[in-house]
Amino acid sequence: MFTIETEQEDDGRWIAEVNHLPGVLSYGDTRQEAVDRVQALAIRVVADRLDQGETVPRLANVFAVTP
Repeated sequence: MFTIETEQEDDGRWIAEVNHLPGVLSYGDTRQEAVDRVQALAIRVVADRLDQGETVPRLANVFAVTP
């Protein structure tokens, strides 16, 4: 399971990051928008790793959002 960490920036934007996938982070005007975007990016990164023959985690129940 990948944990998504979120934080609100000083300018009001939200950032969401999947720490177990380096470089997988996204901004949004709302927390939910940032989470949605980072989930989509994480799926693309995992798909790319599959295409490259790299090991990836099981995809069932992959995301958890921290409070």
